[in-house]
Amino acid sequence: MRIITDIRKFKNIKPPIVTLGNFDGVHKGHQKVLKTVKDRAKRLRLPSAVYTFEPHPLKIVAPHKSPPLLTALKEKMKLIKASGIDYLILARFTKEFASRHPGEFVEDVLLKQLKAKEVWVGHDYAFGKGRTGTIEYLKELGKKFGFKVSVIPACKKGGVIISSSKIREYIRHGKVKEAAVFLGRSYAVSGKVVKGRNIGKHLGFPTANIEIHNELIPKDGIYAVRVLLGNQIYKGAANIGFAPTFHIKKRAVEVHIINFKQNIYGKKLKIEFIQRLRGEKIFKSADGLAIQIKRDVYKVKKILK
Repeated sequence: MRIITDIRKFKNIKPPIVTLGNFDGVHKGHQKVLKTVKDRAKRLRLPSAVYTFEPHPLKIVAPHKSPPLLTALKEKMKLIKASGIDYLILARFTKEFASRHPGEFVEDVLLKQLKAKEVWVGHDYAFGKGRTGTIEYLKELGKKFGFKVSVIPACKKGGVIISSSKIREYIRHGKVKEAAVFLGRSYAVSGKVVKGRNIGKHLGFPTANIEIHNELIPKDGIYAVRVLLGNQIYKGAANIGFAPTFHIKKRAVEVHIINFKQNIYGKKLKIEFIQRLRGEKIFKSADGLAIQIKRDVYKVKKILK
């Protein structure tokens, strides 16, 4: 996949089959769109292209309404590449761009710059100033300028439309299993191992304290997780929260990696959330907490067997 950050460099390329959108999370609904575009391009022997923005438009036009992103840019690019798309166009989103009339966007970007053969969009797509560019308007301009516009129906699971906002809701409530069904993979966060509170170590269950890079962290509680460190995958029990038994006021993400004794300070790792076991509890003593952690680790081993 070729990544293009300056659309003026999109030259000497056959008219592509294009899809437009934010693709935050690259969930199963997005994957359906990407597969459709890739297959259609292959059938017509034309390149496939994704046109997306960086940063997310809401971060510019309404920062207070901007949702925490499910995927950082690098992760999003990696997932789109895995779908087999030929070109990823990363357009810089600015206030000036946000003020453009949707018709201007179509003429300048889709027609003059990309020379799109076909444009495929999701069922809820809107574009241009104030999102006034509807799918019907896009179809009208397609007829006028000679490119086909197709809409991909909503992708559903259990009667619920798969969307980035629904996945965020699941993750905020600790429903990581439900989020995984919509994502097509386990929700994950990444970060660097930093100096922690050393509570787990004193209880016999040393933990790695993670400085998280992601914008969205699951609800406080204990989780069964997979830990990716380098090329190795380990089982782990993650704790998100404030350690209420010890009256600590700073929220932290810590993971006890089962049967692991290496020093990994400063290393980067990835945590995949498989299942939430319970919420945080206040214990009368450190011994009571240690007993509960032992039970949690036993459950994690069974879940990840």
